[in-house]
Amino acid sequence: MTSAIFPGSFDPLHNGHVEVVERAHKLFDRVIIAVLRNTQKGDPLFASEQREALIRECFVHLPNVEVVTMSTLVVEVAKIVNADVIIRGLRAVSDFENELQMAQMNQQLSGIETLFIPTGSTHSFISSRLIREIASFGGSVGPFVPDPVLREMEGRFHD
Repeated sequence: MTSAIFPGSFDPLHNGHVEVVERAHKLFDRVIIAVLRNTQKGDPLFASEQREALIRECFVHLPNVEVVTMSTLVVEVAKIVNADVIIRGLRAVSDFENELQMAQMNQQLSGIETLFIPTGSTHSFISSRLIREIASFGGSVGPFVPDPVLREMEGRFHD
């Protein structure tokens, strides 16, 4: 049984993330989405427990997708969940340099390899940061996020 871990802050989960997970679930027996608190990104829009619940709801149709929260190194979580590989999504060439450096560090720390999955052009411009910004100014993020995330965001920004 092959397992992949897909780490990220997912604040919020968007359709680019969904695309990566839907593609990964066809390649691996198990896909573990690891929700983390990224202290470099400031205060989160959603608490990690809420992000975890939203992600579970978004992938209920994929029985081989699991969700965990993490507050340690990705390689440590990968070891705990017996992941064979780390999945990272790439939107553009500009993502590659940082992602490559992380992949090389993770490989040196633990021996685990990283598989890059590029998003399609229909999702390559989407980022959680832009979605939060659009929503904070009252813009519509419906085309960029799954329905459960949209409902939560509308409740937060339009009440």
